[in-house]
Amino acid sequence: MHRIINTGRYPLDEPGTAGWDRVVEQARGELATDGCCVLSGFIRPELLDTLRAEGEALAPHAYYTVEKVNAYNIPLDADLPPDHPGNIVLERGNAFVARDLIPAEALIQVLYTNPVFQRFIADCFGLAELHEFSDPLAGLCLNVVAPGMSHPWHFDTNAFTVSMLTRAPEAGGVFEYCPGIRTPEDENLGDVRAVLTGAGAHLIRRLELRPGDLQLFQGRFSLHRVSPVEGTTQRHTTIFAYSEQPGVVGNVERTRQLFGRVLPDHIAAAGAVRGDRLLD
Repeated sequence: MHRIINTGRYPLDEPGTAGWDRVVEQARGELATDGCCVLSGFIRPELLDTLRAEGEALAPHAYYTVEKVNAYNIPLDADLPPDHPGNIVLERGNAFVARDLIPAEALIQVLYTNPVFQRFIADCFGLAELHEFSDPLAGLCLNVVAPGMSHPWHFDTNAFTVSMLTRAPEAGGVFEYCPGIRTPEDENLGDVRAVLTGAGAHLIRRLELRPGDLQLFQGRFSLHRVSPVEGTTQRHTTIFAYSEQPGVVGNVERTRQLFGRVLPDHIAAAGAVRGDRLLD
């Protein structure tokens, strides 16, 4: 880990020490108050060019399509009440490189599978353990947002999200989020609808990220998006997908939207019940 991570600031090479505990407590505090924590400069500065170059090499393999979606990534013809925010149609123009296309030696793959990194993430979220996403496509992926495109408002499948910007755009591409806008017991449809219709500006926070920053985020309960990218440079973000329970696989509809294909694992997991009853 010391070859990849800025261990002078984030001592992942010293599990259980006072330095480790200090970073973990800081992350827990920010997550508790804001649902989001950014560990700035997590990757060693000398590796930022490698991180960017690896992403640039992967980006042409992304599945790209412009689709009509909703914030829950459920079918647009789902049987919902007329005023339900799931009926608000959004345009998704971002693209994803699936895990099965990312080489084992890539920095993001090495980091994702490292047990010490996983222990650190679990500690930050206050979890006894965590598991790599069982989804063979979505477990680790690179999100690509081209100029003029955005990643529209949505919720995540899993309760927490770990991500890292690997290439910043010239302008735009701002991460926007509404912390804790819903809970496991309450969809809070009124506030969600307000944000989607432009009446909920007071609920939105904005975050400027830099390459190499590690972001911890409670994305299942916080509506979020990436605003339109401006200029000529793509925005690249790695998504490290973990779950508290083993065996989590994305649903068929969302998988087809994001990767343009589904595998037997997704078909077999269709109809599985989540840990909560929220819309996906």
